[in-house]
Amino acid sequence: MCGIFGILSQTLVPPTLVRRLAKHAQQRGRDSSGLLCVKSGSAEIHRADYSIMRLLRVTAWKGSCTVIGHSRLITNGFSDNQPVLRDDICVFHNGIVVNHPSIWEVIGERPRQQIDSEVIAAIAAHHLSEGGDIHGISARVLGVCRGVVACALALPRLGMLCLFSNNGSLYIGSSNGSTLFASEEHSLRQCGCANIRQVREGEVHKIPKVVGEIAATDVRECRIDLIPAIGSSASAEERMLVAPRHELRRCAKCILPHTMPFISFDELGVCNYCAHYRPRNVPRPLEELGRLVEPYRRTSGTECIVPFSGGRDSCYGLHLIVDELKMRPVTYTYDWGMVTDLGRRNISRMCGELGVENIIVAEDIAKKRDYIRMNLKAWLRSPHLGMISILTAGDKHFFKYVEHIKEQTGVKLNLWGVNPLEVTHFKAGFLGVPPNFEEKRVYTHGVMKQLRYQWLRLRAMLQSPGYFNRSLWDTVSGEYHRSFTTKEDYFHIFDFWRWDERIVDETLARYDWEKAQDTSTTWRIGDGTAAFYNYLYYKVAGFSEHDTFRSNQIREGDLTREEALRLVADENRPRYPNIKWYLDAVGLEFQEVIQVVNSMPKLS
Repeated sequence: MCGIFGILSQTLVPPTLVRRLAKHAQQRGRDSSGLLCVKSGSAEIHRADYSIMRLLRVTAWKGSCTVIGHSRLITNGFSDNQPVLRDDICVFHNGIVVNHPSIWEVIGERPRQQIDSEVIAAIAAHHLSEGGDIHGISARVLGVCRGVVACALALPRLGMLCLFSNNGSLYIGSSNGSTLFASEEHSLRQCGCANIRQVREGEVHKIPKVVGEIAATDVRECRIDLIPAIGSSASAEERMLVAPRHELRRCAKCILPHTMPFISFDELGVCNYCAHYRPRNVPRPLEELGRLVEPYRRTSGTECIVPFSGGRDSCYGLHLIVDELKMRPVTYTYDWGMVTDLGRRNISRMCGELGVENIIVAEDIAKKRDYIRMNLKAWLRSPHLGMISILTAGDKHFFKYVEHIKEQTGVKLNLWGVNPLEVTHFKAGFLGVPPNFEEKRVYTHGVMKQLRYQWLRLRAMLQSPGYFNRSLWDTVSGEYHRSFTTKEDYFHIFDFWRWDERIVDETLARYDWEKAQDTSTTWRIGDGTAAFYNYLYYKVAGFSEHDTFRSNQIREGDLTREEALRLVADENRPRYPNIKWYLDAVGLEFQEVIQVVNSMPKLS
């Protein structure tokens, strides 16, 4: 996934506008970048594994009359970068083609590169070889590709450029005689464009014809092909992951064990979590939601923002918003380096199938992963179950950037698909914070609770000074945006629809929603951190998030106790491929980390 942009000029492209477009595209990722520079009769392609702003500084593009570029997150196809060049067709693609292996069979061609976007160029070449015209390329590509396809497809030898998208993540406008396009409307407004419109099915524009070779240069300073992919296996390492049998006293009603922080049992063996439980999965009338969103409805354009992780609940929530509520959303994804390719593919599936624009805000992935590495190293020196949550502190800026997206799009309403049963008191409980049984939502302010939590966290950090590192401000500011900022025009979709796991899974199957290969659960499978921290909790305390989630389902009447025990016995099995991916991504040795975890004494 990336941000794409371009300027088509009658003379020379205005350098200021190129830089503005590039800077905004970089919001979507800075792991790699690419340019197509077309001059009179010639064209050059430049690709690099660093930011687009740096690439502009080292590339001689200013004499061009057409410049097309991208700034990219590392996703499918780590070895190859965009723009893809095949059969003299140059492709800039924002999205992921999730069915590209089957398309190669249909068109009778073979891939020459390791990037899914190559199939778009191959489809176009195949279409032209069969006598199809340029105007039919977009329909041909969109007719066979599944997933998000927002594309600038250049045919330099024919002097043509095709622009098309199946989800609307492509806009075009004009400025002082030049034509500009970009992945987001906001960047064109920042450039002072007029006549901005969203590109959907497709349109064709002229660019200078190229007669000679299309020269391509690649610069690689990092081995981005070595960034791990989930699915690898190494038996010696995998055998280090153990799922010990814990002798646990469990609640007679739910399945919470005696190692749960602040748990107590009455004379019947029922825990205080059950005794204080108030049903959460009791939706309010849909008519009430209709009245709440009515002021935000528009005759055209986007009506709401949907924070979108690609996980099970946000995907089902998006389905409800589009299919049931009949609203026109834009989705917003925050990538802090722990969104896996599986999560990104499901983002692409859902947005492509529903025709929904996806705005990505990507952090400096290398920096974020470095922060995780520093905090994990500090944790390993003084292992503490209450400090595991600091490993996921980097994702809390999600709440900051949703406000930025509201400003950029001019859309106020945001609808969240947060599972009402996703309550994990134990994470703060291991730090010494008692559960607040009166909380009605997963994300609540609780200023005094947060201050106490941060004070206890500070005390724990003093046991391992390594926590006082460059990530500290990132952690503190993220917690501020999550817990202390006021959230306006903000509603939870599952306050009005009952969350039913069977219906959720059946609905997502209709979208060919992808499941993980290393677990039976569909919860948190696109999250690169979950398998690791759940292994920690289970190894030491004998339970994980799965136990608390299934216990809530028991209390809601959705599961029997026997069903829940059977499910968690499978869900708590160590997920080696995901844990391996996580530790490789943050740059720590698998064996060293797991040895420390395995040496921690069991609470039971």
